[in-house]
Amino acid sequence: MTVNLALRAAATNRSVAQFQRPFDWDGASCIHLVHAHAINMGHVPPPLPKFRSRQGALRGLLKTGHRTLESLMDSQFERIAPARMLVGDVAMLPGEDRRLKALVIFDGHVSVAGWHEAHPETLVWIKAMQTELIAAWRL
Repeated sequence: MTVNLALRAAATNRSVAQFQRPFDWDGASCIHLVHAHAINMGHVPPPLPKFRSRQGALRGLLKTGHRTLESLMDSQFERIAPARMLVGDVAMLPGEDRRLKALVIFDGHVSVAGWHEAHPETLVWIKAMQTELIAAWRL
């Protein structure tokens, strides 16, 4: 797994570049982003179930044996305090659904990469206060 900060930053940049497109449940969701990012960071995550909608994502989540995305992340990665995040770590922001909150990638400073309703056309860097983050995981 990637530990060098320069390698973590390079993997993060690859992941963000890979998802410069509109949010789409069928291949460009925060779940797809974090799965690809985990691979870029040197992890071997289990395959993603196929889904094309929010309901499909929820069904796929249940197939993994988890009721929430937070629980799934806890099963795969070490949970850390948001204040301990390094570039390339993943955080969770509030989402529309209590089971599917938004996953984002930390830039090492004050921003996270994710989709935002103000810019639906592409993945963007969002300034996020640590107090807004629900959880964080070391990748």
